[in-house]
Amino acid sequence: MPEPTTPMVSDELPAAVLTTPSVLGLGTVHLMSTVDIATLIADDRRVVPLFAVHNFRDLGGYPTSDGRETRWRTLFRADGLHRLTPRDARAVVDLGVRTVVDLRTVNEVKTRGTFPVNDFNVAYHHLPIIDATWGETATPEIEDVVEFLVWAYREMLASSAPRFADAMRLLAEEQVLPAVFHCAAGKDRTGILSALVLGSLGVSEQIIAADYGLTADAMRRLIVWAGEHQPELAELYAKMPARFAAADPRAMTIILDDLTSQHGSVRNYVREIGVTDETVDALARNVLAPR
Repeated sequence: MPEPTTPMVSDELPAAVLTTPSVLGLGTVHLMSTVDIATLIADDRRVVPLFAVHNFRDLGGYPTSDGRETRWRTLFRADGLHRLTPRDARAVVDLGVRTVVDLRTVNEVKTRGTFPVNDFNVAYHHLPIIDATWGETATPEIEDVVEFLVWAYREMLASSAPRFADAMRLLAEEQVLPAVFHCAAGKDRTGILSALVLGSLGVSEQIIAADYGLTADAMRRLIVWAGEHQPELAELYAKMPARFAAADPRAMTIILDDLTSQHGSVRNYVREIGVTDETVDALARNVLAPR
């Protein structure tokens, strides 16, 4: 498993302008106030500690370009919730979660199970983003992890845009929140949906990429835990190409730059794939804290 790479940006975004590295093709980003990304990411409320699920994270506390911030305990991202122990599941429900949005494939749900919906009063929505995982289909032999992830995410956005739009429309419904959306590792499908949601709300690309990068720590936690409690899962990761498990923030930065350079902004992109301004405005009302 490759060591995680920190985002190629300053930990602090100055009040006026941050100039990002030209190698990523980014220009300048204007923010309304000084933001210490490292502090935001390391907030004690960010990672929800559970026994068998290791990438359950709160998307709260992220500032937006209009001076608001994402609410805590409102929107969560996670890895495979089928692994939750009864105590874990109770802890998730105690966070106030009303809705689970499962982004995994039909086969993953069939073979691995789901959040224990029969035991808790939680709504469950299965919205598969892709039809087959990387391990079930041919992928190019790209050894560089950033290059591979960029290829994979571009493919996912090209083929699954309507499905991401469906997920965003669901999350914009007030009665759905608080909600958690998840896939298997909480990295790729979950990472792209998180980027689209946060980006459309005005969270900066630097913060989105840094949040994505937290998965690298979660993957390490998962592998250590699996070695002790689920040896078959540990063996699966040991045999898996390293690029499949990577979570390099530079890849997410490049994807976000794609969307900005080709569509003007993440919000413009989601508009073009069918997410109306009314939907994004509803999402903002429900997810962002007032000024």
